[in-house]
Amino acid sequence: MGIIQKSQIKSPWLLHYDCSSCNGCDIEILASLTPLYDIERFGIINTGNPKHADILLVTGGVNQRNARVLRNLYDQMPEPKVVVAVGTCACSGGVFHNCYNILGGVDKAIPVDVYVPGCAARPEAIIDGVVMGLQKLKEKTSKKSEEAAG
Repeated sequence: MGIIQKSQIKSPWLLHYDCSSCNGCDIEILASLTPLYDIERFGIINTGNPKHADILLVTGGVNQRNARVLRNLYDQMPEPKVVVAVGTCACSGGVFHNCYNILGGVDKAIPVDVYVPGCAARPEAIIDGVVMGLQKLKEKTSKKSEEAAG
């Protein structure tokens, strides 16, 4: 594993996208960035550019209008990448799963690596999900470097 791959795992960048949530999970994601929970202790930086992101945090259920935007963000992220669905709405559509315009969870539009349930998901659970995402990123990075080497 090269220096770039190691640095990607030790200092991942997050991209946060709100599909159509009530903003409860979004507030908890922002809370995880505060000194009380300090997700930055893992070297994580929040970014607004998908071309720099390693991990995509998604909140809210996917609907007809934002599925294309979510897919576009996902496609712009460089490989390897990890998607973390945060909250019940992102996992399954939540209380809105039977609404006419909701397709369901994030996995209806893009592949999801880690699910963080909860309404709203607690900052501790979000951090655990991101750490699980880091492990998935490490596995994907190792697999990518093995494919490149052999």
